[in-house]
Amino acid sequence: MESEQAILALAALAQPTRLEVFRLLVKHEPDGLAAGDIAKALAVPQNTMSSHLAILSRAGLVTAQRFSRSIVYRADLDAFRAVMLFMVRDCCDGRPEICAPLIEDLTPCCSPKPTSRKAQRKIHV
Repeated sequence: MESEQAILALAALAQPTRLEVFRLLVKHEPDGLAAGDIAKALAVPQNTMSSHLAILSRAGLVTAQRFSRSIVYRADLDAFRAVMLFMVRDCCDGRPEICAPLIEDLTPCCSPKPTSRKAQRKIHV
């Protein structure tokens, strides 16, 4: 990722409403939310929400897909991952103990859910 794209994404998230929109969309992955539902959930006028969604879209953080009269927005988790990796890529300057607490803090929220023994047996059969 280039610095310019990271700056664009971080600037888009530096505004409170856009940050809340992105967090809301992350919670609704993978289905996404219609623009009107986002506006309603955050109590923001629809025309104002359209501007915020356009900025997030230009920054590459959200994608949009039209379904009839609705536009459904989704968080682009690959783009978000790229921004986060850009931010920590040079972390620790060869001293992993500096970044270890960050990695530990991120791991619990993202750990794969354990599967039952019955499900594991079906996978291995």
